[in-house]
Amino acid sequence: MVTLIDNSLLRPRHPEKEHRPDNAVLRKPDWIRVRAPGSPVYKETQQIVRENNLVTVCEEAGCPNIGECWSKKHATMMIMGEICTRACAFCNVRTGLPGPLDPHEPENVAKAVQKLGLEHVVITSVDRDDLADGGARHFAEVILAIRASNPRTTIEILTPDFLRKDGALEIVVAAKPDVFNHNLETVPSKYLKVRPGARYFHSIRLLQKVKELDPTMFTKSGIMVGLGEERNEVLQLMDDLRSADVDFLTIGQYLQPTKKHYPLQRFVTPEEFKSYATVATAKGFSLVSSSPLTRSSHHAGEDFARLRTARLQKLGY
Repeated sequence: MVTLIDNSLLRPRHPEKEHRPDNAVLRKPDWIRVRAPGSPVYKETQQIVRENNLVTVCEEAGCPNIGECWSKKHATMMIMGEICTRACAFCNVRTGLPGPLDPHEPENVAKAVQKLGLEHVVITSVDRDDLADGGARHFAEVILAIRASNPRTTIEILTPDFLRKDGALEIVVAAKPDVFNHNLETVPSKYLKVRPGARYFHSIRLLQKVKELDPTMFTKSGIMVGLGEERNEVLQLMDDLRSADVDFLTIGQYLQPTKKHYPLQRFVTPEEFKSYATVATAKGFSLVSSSPLTRSSHHAGEDFARLRTARLQKLGY
């Protein structure tokens, strides 16, 4: 089967906006707008989160999908506090020196998973460069606590890069999450300004090593677009992830949290997102989610089911 791609999508769109003034504000197009949250189920989810003293990335990162997800009792738990040791230019999570880990957090997360009746849960965290293992053991304790009280719940983790934390990755993988996600966030040319504390090829190697430690574990990574990246850079990033045998790629629109954050360069069109999905699928990813509102944990449960189906099909079942 031959797939035809609109050649116009191969050319950069709106090049004049690549170097716009930092104080200029781009008007949101219709395709990026969402309804304000407020349904009864949304409020019930919010109450469960508050009662268990939990932090969610949905709130901390100002996710545009919070209304939809919380109305379905889906929430991404953010462990190890609300303060991050990194200062990524795209992120709205506070930067500083975090406090000590909460020893009751694994139990509280497990209780919330049970109350929400989650079939699939996503656990993420702030960066904890202040800890000897980067928080790896805490991740493992959360995974084990969920397994103990919710044996049928599948677990997806979205981890930091554990930069210069020898042995940390092994601790997390040994706890057997169903999906190991670590986001590249952007193309390598943007790292110095967008992710100054991270190293692109270290993140690629981290994902590759997960597969070496456990070839059966699903791996996942995601990026934002609209930061001024070139199309060919995104395609090269896809190749780098496939060289690490990553199963699932997510691509979503960057939304600038405040004027102090990295400036949004442009809104990528839905057609361009579809084109990225076509190319990524052709490059061999088992699953691709590429749209303006795509986020790492958006529809994570449904996507995990699709991942398992894709693997079974590859095996001939």
